[in-house]
Amino acid sequence: MASASGSSSPKTSTTHGQGATPRVRFCPSPTGNPHVGLVRTALFNWAFARHHGGTLVFRIEDTDAARDSEESYNQLLDSMRWLGFDWDEGPEVGGPHAPYRQSQRMDIYRDVAQKLLDGGHAYHCYCSQEELDTRREAARAAGRPSGYDGHCRELTAAQVEQYRAQGRKPIVRFRMPDEPITFTDLVRGEITYLPENVPDYGIVRANGAPLYTLVNPVDDALMEITHVLRGEDLLSSTPRQIALYKALIELGLAKEIPAFGHLPYVMGEGNKKLSKRDPQSSLNLYRERGFLPEGLLNYLSLLGWSLSADRDVFSIDEMVAAFDVTDVNPNPARFDLKKCEAINADHIRMLDVKDFAERCRPWLQPPHAPWAPEAFDEAKWQAIAPHAQTRLKVLSEITDNVDFLFLAEPVFDEAAWSKAMKEGSDALLRTARDNLEAADWTSPESLKEAVLAAGEAHGLKLGKAQAPVRVAVTGRTVGLPLFESLQVLGKEKSLARVDAALARLAG
Repeated sequence: MASASGSSSPKTSTTHGQGATPRVRFCPSPTGNPHVGLVRTALFNWAFARHHGGTLVFRIEDTDAARDSEESYNQLLDSMRWLGFDWDEGPEVGGPHAPYRQSQRMDIYRDVAQKLLDGGHAYHCYCSQEELDTRREAARAAGRPSGYDGHCRELTAAQVEQYRAQGRKPIVRFRMPDEPITFTDLVRGEITYLPENVPDYGIVRANGAPLYTLVNPVDDALMEITHVLRGEDLLSSTPRQIALYKALIELGLAKEIPAFGHLPYVMGEGNKKLSKRDPQSSLNLYRERGFLPEGLLNYLSLLGWSLSADRDVFSIDEMVAAFDVTDVNPNPARFDLKKCEAINADHIRMLDVKDFAERCRPWLQPPHAPWAPEAFDEAKWQAIAPHAQTRLKVLSEITDNVDFLFLAEPVFDEAAWSKAMKEGSDALLRTARDNLEAADWTSPESLKEAVLAAGEAHGLKLGKAQAPVRVAVTGRTVGLPLFESLQVLGKEKSLARVDAALARLAG
């Protein structure tokens, strides 16, 4: 674990201490569904690049053949497009540092590993796992650091020959310097790691497969990344990468050490880190529920950053104009689903009504919609859309809100029926029906007056009077504005449903 030096130094500006315009990267592994923490990291990198007029490199870290899949790779690309992120280099775009999939760069990693060995920056380690475990346990018992103890750092030729004769296959370890490593994190200020806390580490497996500890910084070096903005969970790997960068610079393979900024954890229920396994972490969940990309990104930007102290809702363009990673708060940020929904609802209301109507279409047809495609009425949808737009938190709610328009009969919520159809509801409904029969159906206000008058005749205010009418016509106690809904459904169907409700009450 890191040992922070004395007091933290002030965070440095990022505009720009690395020479030319910034180059940042987003480098996910194609394993499973993308999660919101990954999206937040992508957002901050994308916004940082766009704010500074820099370059976003999209790189796929797919060296784990057991967990990576082509399906997940395609999901990643589809998710990036859905979110509205564009990238300047990477899959489907190309660039001067291609290929951008690590599985296609193995020759590069083998070459770099050999150069590190030849230059004395790395060495072969023949220790077995059992030997490592035994020595670590002894170090813990003695109160010493339990990391790798440097056993194979200075092997003699005879020792190497003996290990080889035993059939041992070595891993490659990087040789860490015997001195503290200090860097200024763009989010957290100055941090120092003491050498006893950062031992020599493996960079190539015994089977020759390169490890993340090698391929990630090597790709950053060769792709000339100037800023590494990533999750806090990777903070402890930073001193190792800085030491590797220094070695790569010495070998002429890197130009400079990038600036690092470690983004705060996203916390879930019980203030625990939101993991991939948490249901609410899956990006697909939010797509399926009908979150807008701009609403979700607005909320995710608030997990560690803010546009201003008194404003939570803003456009992605406003975020890009204001964003700088040095403004990110290092403290963990808790994911609040209700607040996320509320911000998404604000973005739904901000849409042009035609745009809103189009974005709802996936939920107005099978398999989401319970009505047959031929039952859908475009004119009714266009008429009700402006009223629906003011009521939704997520687009998927549209299906239940408008099903009464396209089904032959309303789907009754039995609890809603019991709540609305109290004693005397039949008399109220008969009066309301007579008033509606005589009303002007070109005016929602006229329909409201009809129901209001029915309520007054029975000693009820409008709220109580309209409840049985709403349930009779839509099947629910809550929904879109009632009188606009009646008008869109039409006089004939609306009155027929009131008649059907009266018949059910009589039965």
